[in-house]
Amino acid sequence: MLPMMLPADARVELAPPILSVATSPNSHAQSVSTSNTRASSQSQTSTRDPFGLDGKVAIVTGSSRGIGRAIATALARAGARVVVSSRKADACAKVVQALADEGLEAMAIGCHAGRREELERLVDSTIERYGRLDICVANAAANPVLGPLAKLPEDAWDKVMNTNVRAVFQLAGIALPHLERSGEGSFLAISSIGALRTERGIGAYNISKLALVGLVQNLASEWGRRGVRVNAIAPGFIRTDFSRALWENPEAMDRVRLMTPLQRIGEPEDIG
Repeated sequence: MLPMMLPADARVELAPPILSVATSPNSHAQSVSTSNTRASSQSQTSTRDPFGLDGKVAIVTGSSRGIGRAIATALARAGARVVVSSRKADACAKVVQALADEGLEAMAIGCHAGRREELERLVDSTIERYGRLDICVANAAANPVLGPLAKLPEDAWDKVMNTNVRAVFQLAGIALPHLERSGEGSFLAISSIGALRTERGIGAYNISKLALVGLVQNLASEWGRRGVRVNAIAPGFIRTDFSRALWENPEAMDRVRLMTPLQRIGEPEDIG
């Protein structure tokens, strides 16, 4: 997802809304996670929903709105018990209530993804409540400053790298023992098409998302043999608050439609 401030003469190059970047060597599916519980009989195996997540537990960071909320909702509708997390616990509670209104089970935990102690509390609270963790989605991200890299304050650089890369590395390490214990754990990081294509004004964000791809590739290589799948999704232009400057600009939207096969920007549900 790309927050944009486009000058009138800006040139926009687009890719389809979603690009799968990396997967663990032994992965046979590109979905976030599927239920592979071994049935006790042939009849159970033949009738099990291959895309169902009944009995699974998922954490989604940055899930009070946008792409994160869409992912949390999709996982819950597939049968998972979902932990909705972001910095604002009250915003998470609203998502949990919306899911409850659909008869779905979820729990809200406020968590600043850039603080290790809060990530540890997030995972520990999930295990305390549900006793397991099968899916972990690292979606929380930051992009505090728009402008050229040469003028980017060092504290802004540090915030982007700490939230978008370091925090994902930390969450992965905290979640790994539980994902491995699941027997079919899945760790998913949300990168960006900006990892693969440059865009003026958001250089630090793009660099962080490219670093995230490298992190995912190496985690996938290491964790695959331990039965944990690791993947990244690199969204293009998605209609979220993060990219509001783009989709509220009619000229920019016209260029998007001309250069995108679907003639539209992506919606959060496309990722979910």
